[in-house]
Amino acid sequence: MADNLKVFAGSSNVALAEAVCKYLKIPLGLAKIETFPDSEKVIKLEDDVRGEDCFVLQSTCKPVDEHLVELLIYLDCLRRASASRVTAVIPYFGYARQDRKDEGRVPITAKLVANLITAAGANRVLAIDLHAQQLQGFFDIPVDHLTGELVLSRYFRDKKIDNLTVVSPDVGNMKIASRYASHLGGDLAIVHKKRISGAEVEAREIIGEVKGRNILMCDDIIATAGTMCSAAELVKQRGAKKIYVGATHGVFVEEALGRFSQAPVDEVVVTDTIPLNDAAEKLSSIKVLTVSEMLGEAIRRIHRNESVSSLFNDF
Repeated sequence: MADNLKVFAGSSNVALAEAVCKYLKIPLGLAKIETFPDSEKVIKLEDDVRGEDCFVLQSTCKPVDEHLVELLIYLDCLRRASASRVTAVIPYFGYARQDRKDEGRVPITAKLVANLITAAGANRVLAIDLHAQQLQGFFDIPVDHLTGELVLSRYFRDKKIDNLTVVSPDVGNMKIASRYASHLGGDLAIVHKKRISGAEVEAREIIGEVKGRNILMCDDIIATAGTMCSAAELVKQRGAKKIYVGATHGVFVEEALGRFSQAPVDEVVVTDTIPLNDAAEKLSSIKVLTVSEMLGEAIRRIHRNESVSSLFNDF
């Protein structure tokens, strides 16, 4: 595996990169990331990468712009150092929700970022839960798209939750909820909500049975947690027992932690695509699962030119 494979880490998620390298049984690539007094960044590779198959892991999480620019610099650095192939491994892709013009005079920033990553020197992209499947088409290079459902489903299946109902916290989440219900053998229910503002929603009605049932609500991203917590309060009022929440990306802005501390949620499960901030680490209900094994296996298969899609059957 170590013949011509190298994995490097941006500063956003070094722990995940180290765990991936542990799975692959290779050392983490050596590089020095420095910041000049005027806040400009410079990256110097300390490993020879000429002719190597290189992967650079960087989540473009908060501070989003800083981590994005660092990723672009890393890609350019590897390209100019004559790597044979450069893959951008982006566990969390920032700006993914800005994927269309939903009103006049606004950008499609997800497409802009995809263009930047390609121009910087990436030959392919490996990402997890891009928020919308069509974002793969924003790139003019191959994209391998993984999903945190593989990790989350296995965790909840091992918990053996009885009388399970998977609740979609809004209509747009129905496909995800349906997949979890199929994986776990639970019933399906849907919450109808009304959005009051960008950060506040109100759950209005439930389609399906939740009384006396254990509830699971899953999504790809938890940012403000308004939708999740509003839905949790409604199902609790309707007689639900335990309530579990799962998501691939735990963005957890400040309002989210306050809402979860007051909501009737027994456990919030996320993956380590984004490191928990200090405030989130103090919330005892949050549990973090690692995607390092899934990412590591995908990297191994890409490096060996093997099927990545079959990973969904094998993982």
